[in-house]
Order: sequence, then C-alpha cells, then structure tokens
Amino acid sequence: MDFPVFHLDFLGNRYLIAGIAILHVLINHGLAVGMMPLIAAMEWYGHKKQDPRWDKLAYKILFVCFLITTTVGALTGVGIWFSVSLVNPYSIASLIRVFFWAWFTEWLVFVTEVCLILAYTLTWKKWTAQGPESKKRHIRLGFALAFASWVTMAIIVAILGFMMDPGNWLTVNSFWTGVMNPLYIPQLAFRTPLAATMAGIIAMFLILFFTKKQDQFRNDALRAVGLWTLAFAPFVLVAGWWYYTSVPDAMKDNLGVSLGTLEFVDWQTKFLQIAVITVVTILLVVQFAISRPKLLPKVALVVPFVAILWMTGHFERVREFIRKPYVIGQYMYANGLRVEDYALLQRDGVLTYATYSNPLTEAEKAELPNGLSEPERTARLEAIQKGKDVFMNTCTRCHTGHGVNSITGHLQRMFGDQPWTPELTAGYIESMHYAQPYMPPFPGNKAELQLLGTYLQHLQQNKAPIPGAQSVGVIVSGAAAARSPEMTNQTEAAVQ
Repeated sequence: MDFPVFHLDFLGNRYLIAGIAILHVLINHGLAVGMMPLIAAMEWYGHKKQDPRWDKLAYKILFVCFLITTTVGALTGVGIWFSVSLVNPYSIASLIRVFFWAWFTEWLVFVTEVCLILAYTLTWKKWTAQGPESKKRHIRLGFALAFASWVTMAIIVAILGFMMDPGNWLTVNSFWTGVMNPLYIPQLAFRTPLAATMAGIIAMFLILFFTKKQDQFRNDALRAVGLWTLAFAPFVLVAGWWYYTSVPDAMKDNLGVSLGTLEFVDWQTKFLQIAVITVVTILLVVQFAISRPKLLPKVALVVPFVAILWMTGHFERVREFIRKPYVIGQYMYANGLRVEDYALLQRDGVLTYATYSNPLTEAEKAELPNGLSEPERTARLEAIQKGKDVFMNTCTRCHTGHGVNSITGHLQRMFGDQPWTPELTAGYIESMHYAQPYMPPFPGNKAELQLLGTYLQHLQQNKAPIPGAQSVGVIVSGAAAARSPEMTNQTEAAVQ
C-alpha cells in the first residue's frame, strides 16, 4: 500500500487492463505469431512455383499486418505495462522480481522482431527484383521473423502460466521453477496452433479483398490457406483439452462465473453449446472454402473471422478470471495483498500500513443523514473517510462504486432497498469468500470492517462517482504522516 490508488469509477480498473490486453492478444496471435510463418510460407511457395501472384498476395497481407502490429499492436503492448502498473503495481512488481531476466530477454527479442518486420516489409520488392538468391535470403528473413514472433509469445506464456499456478515456486523460489510452472507447456502447446489457425482464417478473409472473383488464383489461394487452417485445427482441440485438464480444479469451479458474469452462471451449459456450434461452423466454412471456393461469398468468411476473434477474446477473459481470488496463484490476492501478509493486516488493520489517504470530494460528502450536529457530522465524515480508504485499498482493483461491476450494484441485488447498515454489510463481507470463492477474504480488522460498512451505507444514498488519485490527489496518512509531523497545510496541498 505504498502507491496512490488509480481508479476509474465508471469503466472499472480491471476492464481497463482487459480491454487493452485482449486487443493486444488478438493482434499478437492473429497477425504476428500465426501470420508471419504463413506469409513466409506463401512467399516460399510462390518462389518455388515461379508464380508472382503468390508473392503479390503475401506482400499485401503482410502490409496489413505491418500497419496494425507496429501501431495498435505496439501501443497496446506498452499499454498493458502502463495499465497494470497503475491498477495493481504490487502484482507487476512481484512478477518483475521473479521474471526479470525473462522480460529482459523478451525485450531484446521484441526489438529484434520489430527490426525484422521493418526489414522484411521494406526490402520485399527490392530483394525480389534482385534475383533468386536475394529472394531466398528474403524468405529466410521471413522465417526468422516468424521465429522471433513465436519466442516473444513463448516467454510471456511462462509468466501467464505462473500467475495461474506457480507450482513448486512457492517452496523453491527459483527463476526456472517459476518458468516451468505446471501450466506453461500445456498453454504454449495450445496457443501456438491457435495462432496459426487464427492467421489462416484472417488470411482467407483478406484474400477475398485482394483477389478478383473471376480469377482462378482466388480459388487456389483459398484452398491452400484453408488447408493450412484445417491442418492446425486438430492440434488446437487436443492441446486445448490438455490445457484444460492441467488447470487446478479450484479454478475450474470459477468457470461458470467467468463465462459471463455472476448473473449468467446458469448460462454455462448454453454458452458451451454455443461455443461448440461456433467451432463446427468455422470448420464447415473453411471446408467449404477448400472444396467449393468458387461458390463462397465474402459474407460467408465474415462468420469464422468474427467467431475466432470472439472466442479467443473470451478465452482470455476466462483465463484471467478463473485464477481468482488470486492475481498470482496462492501468492497474492486480486486486491494486491500477499497471502502471507493477511495475518498481520487482520491484526493491525490495513490503514496502519497505508501510506496515502484518498480525500473525499464535496460531492462525496453530500447526502449525510438529516439532523446531525456539527460534532456528529464531523465524526460521521471521519468514519466515511476511513471507510473510503479501506474500500480504495482493498476493493477497487476489481470493483467500482457505481459503475461497471459496482459494489452498490451487488449490494442492491442482495439487500434491495432496505438500509445497508454496517452490521448487515459487514456480516456479509466478513464471510463472502466462503459463499463466493473467487472473492479474496477481507484483509482488515474488525474495526475497519465496520468502517467499510459505514462507507457502503453512505454509498446507498450518495451516487457521486468515486475519483481516483489521478483526479483529486492524495494526502499522506497513517505511519507516513506520523513520520512527518512538520507537514503544514501548504505542504499537504502541494502533495494533493
């Protein structure tokens, strides 16, 4: 709790990360990891057959990938770092300590990948015109780019697997124990053919725009790329099952909620049926493209194109959710507090170790009970202020006040319009992790539980959005303030 709390009360902090991360994965898997070997293979095939049409098609698809990966792909990659550092700095700090050399290596490989895609794209026409030997070097450059793209994913997947299940790292705190976590190889085995399949479907979609309907080459290209897609599809299914069976049973219990939201748990079976139908539809369309490419309209390939993006994006959402209540399995809860620190925090209180306080705005101070004397009003605001600090430090990694996944929305569904007294809400929060195992236990002491209840009671009447430190600043509080008794009002204002 040494960082000011960044908070978005409408969208929610976790959706900030999710939106950026899912978009990045779709671009990385579909247009980099899977597409680069496909483009290099198309270039090689065109050179082997001495057919310049393959060369032109491969270059057009590459140029689309080049534009998107070097702009949106690069921005979302950096955006993941920024968003996670803002929302949950404790988790990213812990991961950096464990995987420093992995991330250092990944950065070097990423820089190499950027240089390779620049060279591969910008030298295509020139090296092609220089003759067969230059063309062969260019093809090798393409496969080198494909390998670098895969290596960046292979390194990051180790960290993603660690966040779900650290395995023996909890007892043997070594780098290689963290890398070779129980989910690393199964997840890598699943993501690799998934990326190739995504690339095939996206390429088939683009072929319809880069070739003419009357041209026989369109049929040949659709058939070849369709075969590429079907060749990897069985590996996606087999490795996906391996990955699923490797996930700890406690995480599988969260699957019903992760597929939608809490309200849609009963839809789990129906959702899985829709997923199966979607996969079958994709395979049927691809098979039709192979066997009857002349009869395939553009709109037909929109279905697998949208479906594969939707399914991959939802897979990422599910993967992120099912590890709850942890952000790093068995080591750190989703609220950014380590499991081993809970005993200390539940004894002394969260606020004892909180460096910053999140000041109430004038809008947040409204809607106090009528008839309060000035001392009563002051005491009430002080309790609400402390309750807000508890909420900001322990709840806002996942919840908003009144926005997406709001705490008030959950309380309204459970308790309706009856007064949300501290006794009512505190009693629920104290034992919520038993009824809803994806929720971390409350980390504070009994007094803070009552303060949080007082704050939630205030939120029932006060609908003002809860601002984060980025909007209203912070005040140094707790032990940090005690170490700085000379702080004046002017200094405090400067901190804000």
